[in-house]
Amino acid sequence: MKTLVLIATICLAGPAFASSQIDADTVAKIEAYLASIECQMDPDDIEVEDDGFELDDVICKGGLQFDIILDKDLNEVARRAE
Repeated sequence: MKTLVLIATICLAGPAFASSQIDADTVAKIEAYLASIECQMDPDDIEVEDDGFELDDVICKGGLQFDIILDKDLNEVARRAE
């Protein structure tokens, strides 16, 4: 039972750990990019990937929601509607 509780805690805390790996300057640059395309998101939903960043639950003008992939240079390389 303790193992199950530990696993659940780690899974729920995952998004909180993700954004803590990103420096404030990078978060600011990602938020500026999103603003330029009329989108926004919770910075806690930025996930570090091997080759860049995954932005989960990005809300754009008109209420459309996407997952966006950025490369290490913060260039958008993919977008998937949710």
